[in-house]
Amino acid sequence: MLTFICYPKCSTCKKAQKFLDDNSVEYTLRDIKEDNPSFDELKLWFEKSDLPLKKFFNTSGLLYKSLGLKDKLLSMDEEKQLQLLSTDGMLVKRPILIGDDYVLTGFKAEQWAQKLNINI
Repeated sequence: MLTFICYPKCSTCKKAQKFLDDNSVEYTLRDIKEDNPSFDELKLWFEKSDLPLKKFFNTSGLLYKSLGLKDKLLSMDEEKQLQLLSTDGMLVKRPILIGDDYVLTGFKAEQWAQKLNINI
């Protein structure tokens, strides 16, 4: 079963959820604001994703900008970055789609369709 992590007020998350629903994809929904990912979850997803850790940060978010993370992240090791991400779900890039052997951050219909074997 897939896990779909989103922020319900996010327009991109709404598009991703509509994409999943329109294509009859079964998933478990998790609100990132109410159920923030833990350090261990983030570490596992990062390792499973083959993505740079920066792809897990919501770089367009107000919290990211107000904390000045664009510059601060450069001097932080992976562990500190993961610890920071685990403090507030609003720092985490969303939506996130987690499968058995992959993790997708952000929503790109073509990329999601390819992973889910959906013709669009």
